[in-house]
Amino acid sequence: MNLPAAATPAPADRPTMLLVDGSSYLYRAFHAMPDLRNAEGAPTGAIYGLINMLRRLREQIPSEHAVCVFDAKGPTFRNTWYDQYKAHRPPMPDDLRLQIEPIHEVVRLMGWPVLEVPGIEADDAIGTLCKVAVERGHRVVVSTGDKDLAQLVNEHVTLINTMTNETLDIPGVVAKFGVPPERIIDYLTLIGDAVDNVPGVEKVGPKTAVKWLAEHDSLDGVIAASASIKGVAGENLRKALDWLPMGRKLITVKLDCDLAPHIADWPVMDTLALRPLDKPGLLDFYVRYGFKSWRFELEKELLAVVANAAAQAAAQAAAPKPIGHMDDLFADPPPEVDTAAAALPETGRYDTVLTREALDGWLATIRGAELVALDTETDSLDPMRARIVGLSFAVRPQEACYLPLAHDYAGAPAQLPLDEVLALLKPWLEDAGAAKVGQNIKYDTHVFANHGITVRGYRHDTMLESYVLEAHKPHGLESLAQRHLGRSGLSYEDLCGKGVHQIPFSQVDVERAARYSGEDSEMTLQVHQTLWPDLSAPDHAGMRHVYEHIEMPTSVVLARMERHGVLLDAAVLARQSQELSERLVVLEAKAHELAGQPFNLGSPKQLGEILFVKQGLPVKKKTASGAPSTDEEVLQELAADYPLPACLLEYRGLAKLKSTYTDKLPLMVNAVTGRIHTNYAQAVAVTGRLASNEPNLQNIPIRTAEGRRVREAFIAPHGHRLMSADYSQIELRIMAHLSDDPALLRAFAEGHDVHRATASEVFGVPLAEVSSEQRRYAKTINFGLIYGMGAFGLAQSLGIEVKAARDYIDRYFARYPGVKRYMDETRTLAGAQGYVETIFGRRITLIDIQGGSGPRKAAAERQAINAPMQGTASDLIKLAMIAVQGALDAEGRATRMVMQVHDELVLEVPEAELDWAREAIPRLMAGVAALKVPLLAEVGVGLNWDEAH
Repeated sequence: MNLPAAATPAPADRPTMLLVDGSSYLYRAFHAMPDLRNAEGAPTGAIYGLINMLRRLREQIPSEHAVCVFDAKGPTFRNTWYDQYKAHRPPMPDDLRLQIEPIHEVVRLMGWPVLEVPGIEADDAIGTLCKVAVERGHRVVVSTGDKDLAQLVNEHVTLINTMTNETLDIPGVVAKFGVPPERIIDYLTLIGDAVDNVPGVEKVGPKTAVKWLAEHDSLDGVIAASASIKGVAGENLRKALDWLPMGRKLITVKLDCDLAPHIADWPVMDTLALRPLDKPGLLDFYVRYGFKSWRFELEKELLAVVANAAAQAAAQAAAPKPIGHMDDLFADPPPEVDTAAAALPETGRYDTVLTREALDGWLATIRGAELVALDTETDSLDPMRARIVGLSFAVRPQEACYLPLAHDYAGAPAQLPLDEVLALLKPWLEDAGAAKVGQNIKYDTHVFANHGITVRGYRHDTMLESYVLEAHKPHGLESLAQRHLGRSGLSYEDLCGKGVHQIPFSQVDVERAARYSGEDSEMTLQVHQTLWPDLSAPDHAGMRHVYEHIEMPTSVVLARMERHGVLLDAAVLARQSQELSERLVVLEAKAHELAGQPFNLGSPKQLGEILFVKQGLPVKKKTASGAPSTDEEVLQELAADYPLPACLLEYRGLAKLKSTYTDKLPLMVNAVTGRIHTNYAQAVAVTGRLASNEPNLQNIPIRTAEGRRVREAFIAPHGHRLMSADYSQIELRIMAHLSDDPALLRAFAEGHDVHRATASEVFGVPLAEVSSEQRRYAKTINFGLIYGMGAFGLAQSLGIEVKAARDYIDRYFARYPGVKRYMDETRTLAGAQGYVETIFGRRITLIDIQGGSGPRKAAAERQAINAPMQGTASDLIKLAMIAVQGALDAEGRATRMVMQVHDELVLEVPEAELDWAREAIPRLMAGVAALKVPLLAEVGVGLNWDEAH
C-alpha cells in the first residue's frame, strides 16, 4: 500500500498539512517527564511535555493546516477481527488519565484542531487525512513515534519524531528498516508488533524479514516460496501461513475512514486550518496548571501589546487634527491591538475598601449575611509563612469588596492598618456561628493563624464539594468556574508576571488586585451555589454524608496536624547521607566491573547498549520510540537471573533515597518551629486517599533496611514518645464485610491470622500445620485478588506456573464463594451505573467501565473491585483522625497527631499520657464504624518513628 501521488503542484509549492499522533506522544511525554504537579497536587507532566512538543512543531514546521489526533475511548474494528489485539497493554495510569481532558483543552487553545473518532485508531484517522490531503495538493508531515506509520511515507508524506529528532522520508525509511515504505506492512507482518500484541512469525526478526523480502520481493512472494525456505525460521513461517493474512490486515492502516461526522465540511481542508493562539485562554490555563515560565512569556507579550497600543493612542492624540476630524467622535482602537488578549471584560462590581466608613459598611453586610465567601491574598504560597496582603468578601455573585492591607508600591493609596482591621474582623472570623465558604480553606486557615486568628464557621469548601461530587476532575477555582459557570477571571500572572520578573502581590496595583481577589470570592460563592444543590440532591445522600461528616472535619484536623509538624534530627540524616554516598561509590564500581567497562548509570541509552547489545540480555519490553526499556519493572524481571540489573536496581534505590530524603529533608525544616510541616493534599486521589507533599512522607521506602532507617530521623521531643497506630489488614477486613463470606468473617471474628487461615483453606491443612511458605502464598493471594490480580500476575508474584496459580485462585474461590460473588456482582453493578461506592457513600467514577476498550475496561473492572475497599479504608482513617482529635480536645490532652501515612496515625505523646494513649487510641480507631468484623488498630511506641514500629 502506498498513498496516491498528485501530479501537480510540485512538492515545494504545496501547502503543508501537519498531523500529530497525539496518542503516541501522550504516553511518551508522561513517562519522559518527572512527576510534575501544580499547586493543588494534580499531575501535569504529560501536559507539559505535549505543550512543549506542539510549541516546537509550530515554530519549526510552518504549516497552513494541522490536526492533533487522539485515540478515542472504546474498542475499534480491529478488536472485532482479533480479540487479543492490544489485550496485554496495561491500563492507563490514573495520573495520565487525569491529564487527558486538560491536554485536549490546551491543544485547542494552541490553535490545533483536535480529532478523536470512536471505533478507529488515531493511526487510521491519520492515514485517511494523509490520503485526502495529498490528493488535494498538500505535502504532509506526520509527527509520531509509531513505526507502523512508516507505511504512509511517499514523496509527499514525511514522518518526524520530535523525541529523537528523526526524520523519515523514503530514503530514511529504507535506511531505518531495510525496506521501502511500500514494504513496511509486509515487514511488520513478518516480525509482528509486540506493542499491539500482533504476532509475527516466531523467531523471525528484522534481519530475517528484510532478507526474505529482498529475495522474494513481497510478503506474497515469501508465502509462495515458504515450502523452500529452510531451517527453523522456514518451519515457523509455514506454521504461521494461516495467521499471516490476519496479521497483515491488523497491521495495515486504513485510508478510507469516514471522517465526515467529525470534521465540518469534510473533505474541505479549510476547517483544518491552524488557528491563532487563544492567548487569554492559554494564560488562564498556564495559571491553573502552574506553568510559570510560559505564563511569564505570554504575560510579557500581552503587556507589550498593551504598551504598544497605549503608545499609538498617545501619538494619535498628540497629532494635530483638522477641525471637524471624525476621530474626535469615533476613536477606534489601533488595528494592531488584540483587544481580547490585552484585557478581559469586567464582569462584576468590586469595591476597594480604603476608609473606615467603607469598612464599617461591609462589616455590617457580612455580619448580616447568611453566608460569606472569604479569600486571602498573601505574600507566599507556603501556608506556614504566608502573611496577609489583602482580603476579599462576597455575599452575592458579581459583587465583592477588596480590603487592601499591605500594598507597598510607590504611589499606592493609603490603606487601613493591618492590625487594626484584623482586630475588627477577629470576632467575626472566630465566630463559629458566622457561616463562611472558601476555596481550599485549609490554606486560608493557616494564613489567619499566622496572624493569631483561629477561623471558625467554615461551612463549605468548594474544592471539597467538587472533590466529593466529581473526584476524577480538576478542583481548582479556575477549573470550577469554567466548568460550572462558564467564566474565567484574571489570573495571578495577569497581575504579577512570572519567573524571575514576577512581582510580589504587595506590588500589584490596588484596583487590579481588587478585581482579581473580588472575582475569587464571588466566583467561589457562585460555584458553591451551583454545587451545593447537586450535593444536596436525594440521590446524593451518601456523597453529602462524606462531604459533611468526613471531608470537612478532616480538613480541620489536617490543618492542625500540618501546623504542629514533626520534629526532625538533621544530624541522623547527615550520617545516613554520608553512608549512602560511600555505598553508591561501591555499587557504581561494581556495575562497571559487571559491565566490563565504565558507563553512565543514569543514561538509559548507554545502559540499553550494555544490557541488550553487549551482554545480549533478553528485551522484555520497548519504549514508545522502539528502544529496549530499562525501567524498574524490566530490571526487576532481569535481576532474578542476571547480576548487573540487580546491582543497578540497588544503585537506583539508594540514589533516590539519598536525593529525595537524606539530603533534602533537612533543608525543609521550618527555621521558626524547627519542625517539618508537610502539606496533606485532600483533593487528589479519586479513592479519597490523602497525598503528602513538601515533603512526601508517604513515599519513604520501608522495604529496605536503608529506607526504614530514614524514619529514625523523625523524633519525639524531650519528655515525649512517638506512637504509631496502624489499622491491621484493613482492606481484607473491608472485603470480609462487603463480601459477607462466612469463612472470611469467621477468621476475623475468631482472631485468627487471616493469611494462615486462608492457607489452611486453600491448601487443605490444619491451621496449626500451615508452613511459612504456604502463609506467604496465601498472603499474596489475599492481597492480589482484592487488587484484581489474575492467574498470570499471581504466577509472576509467586514465581510459579500460570496453571498452578490458576488452581490456587480456583481453590480460593471454592473456599470463599462470597468473595467471588462480590467480585462478579460489583463488576456488573459498576458496568451498569459507571461508578462504585464506599461503605460510607463516597462515589468513585470509573471512566472506562462502560465505554473503554478491552484492556481499559478490564482495568476499570479491577478498579471497581478494589476501589470500594481502598476508598472505605480512606474513609476509616479520616474518621479515626476526627475521633482521635475530638477525644484529645474533649479531655484536654497534650498528645498531638503529627503524621498520617496510609493506614497509620503517628502521634507525639507526653510520657505522662502514654498509658492513656496505648488504651484510648486503638479503641477510638476501632470504634469509628461497626463492620461485620472487628476493626483492629495496633500501636507501637518509641523515641523515633522507626522504633515505634
